[in-house]
Amino acid sequence: MTASLAPPHRILMTLDAVGGVWRYAMDLAAALGGQGAEIVFTGFGPEPSEAQREEAEAIGRLEWQAAPLDWLASGPDELAEVPRLIEGLVRRHDVDLVHLNLPSQAAGLKVSVPVVVVSHSCVVTWFQAVRGHDVPGEWAWQKRLNAEGLARADAVVVPSRSHGEQVQAAYGPLDRLQVVANATTVEEVQPEKQLFAFSAGRWWDEGKNGCVLDEASVLTDHAVVMAGATHGPNGEHRHLRHADDRGPLPHAQVLALMRSAAIFVSPSRYEPFGLAPLEAARSDCALVLADIPTYRELWEDCAIFVDPGDAQGFADAIDQLCEDHGLRKRLAAMARLRSRAFTPDAQCEAMLAIYAQAQSRLLETGANDEKDPAPNPSPQGGGVYSAAPSEHGSGSTEAASLSPLVAGSEGRGETRGSPQKAAARGGSSPNCENHARLTNPTAAAE
Repeated sequence: MTASLAPPHRILMTLDAVGGVWRYAMDLAAALGGQGAEIVFTGFGPEPSEAQREEAEAIGRLEWQAAPLDWLASGPDELAEVPRLIEGLVRRHDVDLVHLNLPSQAAGLKVSVPVVVVSHSCVVTWFQAVRGHDVPGEWAWQKRLNAEGLARADAVVVPSRSHGEQVQAAYGPLDRLQVVANATTVEEVQPEKQLFAFSAGRWWDEGKNGCVLDEASVLTDHAVVMAGATHGPNGEHRHLRHADDRGPLPHAQVLALMRSAAIFVSPSRYEPFGLAPLEAARSDCALVLADIPTYRELWEDCAIFVDPGDAQGFADAIDQLCEDHGLRKRLAAMARLRSRAFTPDAQCEAMLAIYAQAQSRLLETGANDEKDPAPNPSPQGGGVYSAAPSEHGSGSTEAASLSPLVAGSEGRGETRGSPQKAAARGGSSPNCENHARLTNPTAAAE
C-alpha cells in the first residue's frame, strides 16, 4: 500500500453481535491494524459472547452500549441516545474517523471528524426485494433515519453494485456512494467431498427463503443439510419440515460442513453481498444460487442460477451436479478462482482510499461540531473502489457481463425456473410454517 493511503491513527467502528457485521468488522479491523490503525469497537444490541469479546479485544478496544440496533427498536425514541453515545466515544478516545455499520447511526451525529457509513442491508431495501413494495407505514421512521444518516455521511459504502442500486432506488441519488466488496479470511482448500447439498443462513428471515430449499429437499434424490437459526430475536420463527436441520452452529462447524459438501445452495431473495457463498467457494463447493442481481453480479459464469421461487429447480440443480462430476468440478474450480478477488487486503486498501477521500473532503469544506447533513444531489462525482471481479479484472467499476450457466440448459442462457412459475407459487413453500411476527424483518447485515 502507498503512503497516501495511510490510515487514520484511531478509528471508531460500530458493530453488533447478531449478524454478519461482526465478521465483517473483525476481518476489516485486523487488516487495518496491520496498516497501523488503532480500532475502537463500540457495539449495540444484544451483547456478544465471551468468545466474541475475546476476539474483538485481541484486535482493538471494545465498549458495549446500552442501546438497541435500529432493526430491534420499536420506534425512533429508543435510538435517540445513539448519536450522543458515539459523540462521547469520539471525544473520549480522540478518534480520527468514525466508521458506522448502520446508516441510521449517523442521523443527528455531530462530530468534527470524517464519518464513513456502510450499508450492509436495511429494512427498506429488504421490503422491496422480498415483498415487492415500500416499507409499511409503521416502519417509515426507519426510512427517514436511514436517509438522514446517508445524507450526513462523508462517504457511503455498499458491498455490491446491486445493493448500491437498491439503496439509491430507495433513498435517491447519492454522490458519495462507493462500492467495496466484502472479503473473507477463510482458507482456500480442495478437500474430499461427499454428495450432499449444504446451506447456511438465518432461516427465520423471510429474505433467506429457506422454505423453498426445505421443500426442494423432498424433491431431490440427495441430502440437503441446512444450518442456521430458525428463531429470530423479535419472535420470528420458521419451521423446516424436510431438510436435515442442524440449527445454529459455530462458524468452525459451518466451515467443516462446507468442506464436506459437494454443493452449496443459497436460495435468498435478498442479499446485499452474501458471505456464505464466498466461504463455500473457498471450500471448493459447486454453487447453486438464487437468480438475483447480487449473485449474478458476483458469481456470473461460476454457478447455476435458479429462480428463487422454484423448489423443483433447486432440486434439479442439486441432482444434476451430484450426477455430473465434470460439471460439478468445473463450477467449483471457477467459483474458487473467482473467490480470490475477495481478499481482506483488497478490501482494506479500498477502505483506506475512501477514508483518505473523506478526510480530504472534510479538510476542504471545513469541519465543525455542528455539522449539518450534506446534500447528495446526484450519482456523479464519487469514485468506485471495488474488490469485486469483473470482465475487466479485479477493481474495475464495470459490472461483469458473462454468459450464464443453467442447470439442464448449459450454454442456452436461461434460468432454471420461470418467473411465471415463481409468481404462481407465491415465492414460498405452502409446507413451511411461518410464525414470524410483523416486526423488522432484516438483521443488520447478511
